[in-house]
Amino acid sequence: MKLGNLDLGTRPLFLAPMEDVTDSPFRQMCREAGASVVYTEFVSSEAIIREVDRALHKLDFEEMERPFGIQLFGGREEAMEGATEIALKWKPDILDINFGCPVYKIVDKGAGAACLRDLSMMERMAKTVVDAAKSVSPDTPVTVKTRLGWDEDSIKIQEVALMLQEVGVKALTVHARTRNQKYKGDARWEWFSKIKETPGFSIPLIGNGDVTTPSLAKKMFDETGVDGVMIGRGAIGNPFIFEQTRALLDHGEYAQPVTAARRVEACATQLERSIEHHGERFGVIIMKKHYGAYLKGIRGGKQLRTSIITMDDPNEILQKLRSFEAVDDPIIPRREGGKPKAEAQEAVNESVLM
Repeated sequence: MKLGNLDLGTRPLFLAPMEDVTDSPFRQMCREAGASVVYTEFVSSEAIIREVDRALHKLDFEEMERPFGIQLFGGREEAMEGATEIALKWKPDILDINFGCPVYKIVDKGAGAACLRDLSMMERMAKTVVDAAKSVSPDTPVTVKTRLGWDEDSIKIQEVALMLQEVGVKALTVHARTRNQKYKGDARWEWFSKIKETPGFSIPLIGNGDVTTPSLAKKMFDETGVDGVMIGRGAIGNPFIFEQTRALLDHGEYAQPVTAARRVEACATQLERSIEHHGERFGVIIMKKHYGAYLKGIRGGKQLRTSIITMDDPNEILQKLRSFEAVDDPIIPRREGGKPKAEAQEAVNESVLM
């Protein structure tokens, strides 16, 4: 898959932009584990043009994160134009527009998925960003992440795909739910095939939604024909999903299982990077949301999380993590009639690996 001057290879894997999750320390973990591209949390265009420190801090990254994308959202063309010009000073490899966030406080400002109710506004907004990017950094591709539609009666994603391609968007990521679904129900992957088969559609399509295991990522590639797969919630506390998926895609088999000790050490490493990036106080606070995911399923992990979640001294937390004796327990699938269900066995295989 090619994106502007970027050659991302075959079947690339993308880390989804997630609010309060995909900061620089976590992106570093995912890139080291094999993510092809990582993105910032979505950043407010209004906050950027007002030079709000917290918003500008979200744009900071380390060179090891490349290829690296900045995602912007906003409800005013003027703000998106100004934010594009400022964001490109950070020299990202990709500039992405968020047309899919379903959260009310974002939609209420005419941003995110609100554009799915007004496709002419989406078109103007996308063109504004594309034109602004061309004037500042012509080689930086502009991409879009959106949803199928506002609700079941307004799914026009094929029309949207062609419209965005026409204004100069270089790739399209689709979360296969409507805005009204938010994160409920199953993602409807059948729409990916429909988009790919739309006459005249030629830019790369990245699929997103319900990819929580390596086999599901492979299934999305194999059954829908998407050019790339974006992984979100499945990577939280589990950056290893990228290396496991890469092994499955490239070699047809899983890599070695991720041990409990390695998961605990990864948690400690991300904490160290969080402190370095955000400062001691905020680095510790921000990391607290990750402990549960890293330690889930580990014998004694719940007790370890309970003890460190109240600690403020990073040295004490790191000492607690690195002195923890992690044990790998065998996982026993649920049985029915004395035999494990096929789907239960698959879940066991992947939980052991990841």
